[in-house]
Amino acid sequence: MPSPETLERFIALVEQNAHAEAIEEFYASNASMQENQSAPRVGRDMLVANERKTLSRARSIQSRCVRPICQHGDHVVIRWIFDFDWKDSSKTHIEELAYQRWEGERIAEEQFFYDPAQFIPQKPTAGTHH
Repeated sequence: MPSPETLERFIALVEQNAHAEAIEEFYASNASMQENQSAPRVGRDMLVANERKTLSRARSIQSRCVRPICQHGDHVVIRWIFDFDWKDSSKTHIEELAYQRWEGERIAEEQFFYDPAQFIPQKPTAGTHH
């Protein structure tokens, strides 16, 4: 079961947009991540590589935890809001719930729940001419 201090350090790192570093520090070596009902990705090294690949496509990102955090023993639910400004000038606003199972001070399993339609990048609208 994660301590309150561990959860706060994890959330602070994500809110600093240090997503890959948060995975390195807070996930078990054999951790899994699952998007909605998709097959899970397994292994911290793979999770870090996937995160770095995604982040490399972004010009900037804003990450915010929406409180309260829900914790019951080894299980934690965090509501996140992410705003991506992509290098192609499109934007994505994502709101999700992360359902985590911790083993001690590390995340062993995480499943994200969100509406996949949020992942469709919104292209910038063309300016109007007067």
